[in-house]
Amino acid sequence: MHIFYSDHCEFPLPPGHRFPAEKYRLLREALLQQDIIPPARFHPAEPIPLDLLALAHTPAYIQAVLEGTLPSQIERQIGLPWSPELAQRSLLSVGGTWQAAQHALRDGLSGNLAGGTHHALADQGMGFCVFNDAAVTAIALLEHGWVHRIAVVDLDVHQGNGTAAILGPYSQIFTLSLHGEKNYPFRKVPSTLDIGLPDHCDDATYLAALDEGIKAVLNFRPQIVLYLAGADPLAADRLGRLDLTLEGLAQRDRMVLDACSAHNIPVVLVMAGGYAQPIELTVEAHLQTYVLAQNIVGMA
Repeated sequence: MHIFYSDHCEFPLPPGHRFPAEKYRLLREALLQQDIIPPARFHPAEPIPLDLLALAHTPAYIQAVLEGTLPSQIERQIGLPWSPELAQRSLLSVGGTWQAAQHALRDGLSGNLAGGTHHALADQGMGFCVFNDAAVTAIALLEHGWVHRIAVVDLDVHQGNGTAAILGPYSQIFTLSLHGEKNYPFRKVPSTLDIGLPDHCDDATYLAALDEGIKAVLNFRPQIVLYLAGADPLAADRLGRLDLTLEGLAQRDRMVLDACSAHNIPVVLVMAGGYAQPIELTVEAHLQTYVLAQNIVGMA
């Protein structure tokens, strides 16, 4: 399993900002310190080529992000203050998922210690998401002719409105979103399959709903799965509103990874959301995803 990271490119945030930028670095350090992934398997992400970025985003929006000319309303919706470092980090985040997808097709499993930026629309960002890495990667895989059927399994607690909007026209791509029905974003865009969950949903209810979603994904017969393994369904998450335990999240990951492994479907792991207090709980949830992935898929 090869891992791509972009936390070496830090971007400034004002004091007290609620976006937990440190979680990416903390996860990478934990994976190394606990000898879960050998150091040689870690690679700094490369920026996504702009021609690939333009497969999912409008030229005007890309230019505005890169040049710092975003309308103030869009910047507020993104929720992150623009800086040259943020623009570069956003390119790296998408690039990491694209690189991980290429390795996953060869090795069966790869990961990006970032990504899952599923709220970004073609012409604007929102919800801490500047560019949509899953949408860019999925379309780029089709354009290169490397696969012909793709599934995005989005288990972030928030509905993947941007992914659904960008990928909706593509019959070759199945989008699953399992999310809090009453949570952000408040205007949902229909995915191929949306499963909305009530506030304070517990492990058993969540896993039963996920079983339905996995069956639908397998019936689609994807040749690769982009798995948004969000940690924000965790009960301790500030923005989640669900009541999953760490063991519940572990069982979620087992279900997805076991299903893909049993059907020889390559998997790309991306982080998506996680806002627990303390943030170490989010890191622990992401860490156990990688431990399970190693155990289920093995070292390629």
